Amino acid sequence: MESKVNEVVEISSVKFLAGCALTAVAALLAGFIKPLPASLLAAEVLLTILALFVFGSIKYRIDKNALTFGAGIVITATFWPIWKATWAANATAEGGTWGGHILHTAQHYLLSLHGWDQLVHADTMLFILGLTFFVAAIAQTRLLETVSFTVLDQAGGRLVPTVAALTAIVAAASGVLDGVSMIGLMIRTLVILLFLAKAKNEHVVYAVMVSTVVTTVCGMWLAYGEPPNLIMKSNLHPHLDNTFFLRYCLPAAVGSYAIVFWNMKKRLTGRTVDLHKLDILDRHTADVRFLQAVRQGKVMTAVEFAETHAETLGTKFEPVINRIHQGIPFGEALVNEHVSAEKRIPLLAEYLDESLAQDLDNYYVHTFGRNDHQADESARRLGNTLDATRRLRRSAQFIGVLSFVPFIGLLILHAVNHNVPLFLASFAGFTVAFLSILRHRKIRTLALHDGSHEFKEYLFLLPLFLSITLLQKTGFFDQLAHFIQSGVENYGKTSMALGQFAFATVLSALLDNNVVADFLGRALKNLDVVLIHLFAMAQIAGYALGGCWTHIGSAQSVVAYAFVHKEIDHRFTPFQWIKAMTPVILQIAVFMTILIFVQSKLSAWLH
Repeated sequence: MESKVNEVVEISSVKFLAGCALTAVAALLAGFIKPLPASLLAAEVLLTILALFVFGSIKYRIDKNALTFGAGIVITATFWPIWKATWAANATAEGGTWGGHILHTAQHYLLSLHGWDQLVHADTMLFILGLTFFVAAIAQTRLLETVSFTVLDQAGGRLVPTVAALTAIVAAASGVLDGVSMIGLMIRTLVILLFLAKAKNEHVVYAVMVSTVVTTVCGMWLAYGEPPNLIMKSNLHPHLDNTFFLRYCLPAAVGSYAIVFWNMKKRLTGRTVDLHKLDILDRHTADVRFLQAVRQGKVMTAVEFAETHAETLGTKFEPVINRIHQGIPFGEALVNEHVSAEKRIPLLAEYLDESLAQDLDNYYVHTFGRNDHQADESARRLGNTLDATRRLRRSAQFIGVLSFVPFIGLLILHAVNHNVPLFLASFAGFTVAFLSILRHRKIRTLALHDGSHEFKEYLFLLPLFLSITLLQKTGFFDQLAHFIQSGVENYGKTSMALGQFAFATVLSALLDNNVVADFLGRALKNLDVVLIHLFAMAQIAGYALGGCWTHIGSAQSVVAYAFVHKEIDHRFTPFQWIKAMTPVILQIAVFMTILIFVQSKLSAWLH
């Protein structure tokens, strides 16, 4: 009975969109009879934003794409008569006809990238599109795993310096690459390392959770990696350039990294990976994952693979999972739990490759000490296959690294000349990176699937951006700007900056931080450049930090929570997430408060 009570009820997207279409028709007819007030449009936008939280959290769920596209139809229908009435009021003074005005507006907004950019942040969305596919292609070269295990080897198996290097690399990359893609790569590599070091489950969960901070707050040092930063940069162009992010946001990112590392170090100190006892697959993690992609067309950790074959394992499933969590290799766990050879060999074939299944089974049987008559020969054949795979992987990685040349080059060109579209950088990077995996059909398919799957998570933003743009046309954000200006005069810029930081943090904990960035950022547009810089920094810090506080605050949090819930602890709850994250969130919040105060006084001194 309890399972039925807690079961999620999916509301039909088709029925919801049909209802929105009928509502839009009613709003359009009512608006032409008597234009609806602009306050109703503001209420519709705010209601849509709140609905994303409500219908993503309660028992009754609506697909977020259906929700925002449906709401966008209603909002557009409400806006149209308001816009027509506003034009009619000025028609006498300006001259022209309604038809000519429509044609001119359509030409401006629909027939140019600049127009689409004003409506839905087209350049930013196209950049994100190219970036998701760019990172998906780079990921298939197993570059992050290669670097991480090289560092582990150089550190003599010590976990703390290895994790420090891994998080630093990801934090730096998150400033220029998609943070959602980076956290997907990071947590899988991190979990492999922690399991090998036999870290406690609660510490593994904590490491996955604070990875959200690494890819959001620590990634705020530049605009190009985090979509909310790109949105803020687009809204406040030309005031927010790379110099702004390096001066105002880089110190915040570095300080936040230090806090995250300190918290992780407390939990991981003393943990090591015994490199001499690693099995053959663990010693060649990057090659194994590359081989999985080449042969199977998918890349899975041992836990993920076991989860998908729980029915085959039957009563052995939980014991096998527990052994994997203790750092025992998948094949050895099967042998240790006396899973029959009739089940073991097909599982190993699907996990890696059919031609290697028997050799793998012989190898693990030997490891368990039950039969070693073919073990040495099996290990030799496995080693030869992995060596050949390494050569293919390194060739792919070489081309993958080269793909950063056009990517970074065009980013620099865009920074120098904003007439060069931003999306060209990510498209050029993807084009070269795709060459690295072009010869491997299953890897190509996997990369394209991963890229398209990730970009679908951003589609719900398009109607939201349009809705917020229409709201801006009514003068709503001019009123917010006036409110901020009055607050500066009455309470001072430092107090207002700290207030915006706190407000953005709390709001982003409840709502998607991309929406918060677009909504709050528009109110800063007409302020003095010094105030824009200070308040933008406060808002960026707020929505980055708040996005990590809950399991729904950012796309990274959604990814991390789903991974913990599915792969580590299925009993893990949103309340446990908030409870575990609050201490580190408060520590960073204190640091950010001090930094905002210092930046406020420094900007006053410089100007």
